[in-house]
Amino acid sequence: MARLATQIKPDPTFVPVKDAGSRRWHALTTQGDFEILTTGPKWYDTRARKGGGGAIDLTMHVLGLSFVDAVKYLTEYAEQATSSRAAQIGQHRPTGPGPEACT
Repeated sequence: MARLATQIKPDPTFVPVKDAGSRRWHALTTQGDFEILTTGPKWYDTRARKGGGGAIDLTMHVLGLSFVDAVKYLTEYAEQATSSRAAQIGQHRPTGPGPEACT
């Protein structure tokens, strides 16, 4: 959710009725203001009275994207996150002799 919104905050007053794992979020995106309930991968926009299941559906809904554009958006984000993690791991590699030097 945080990647899709310019501002997002959980609702601390929300008390789930059916599933204790449900959360209510207030999100502001380039397409407007949303109140989204989430339970696992499922989501429901209480204002639009529309729901779905998964990141692609949610991205399409809150950013107003087509299926193809939502997949591209999420793929680009995943690639950026992966390359960022790889760079962080590369920065933390130990220096000095390898394990073979201990023999």
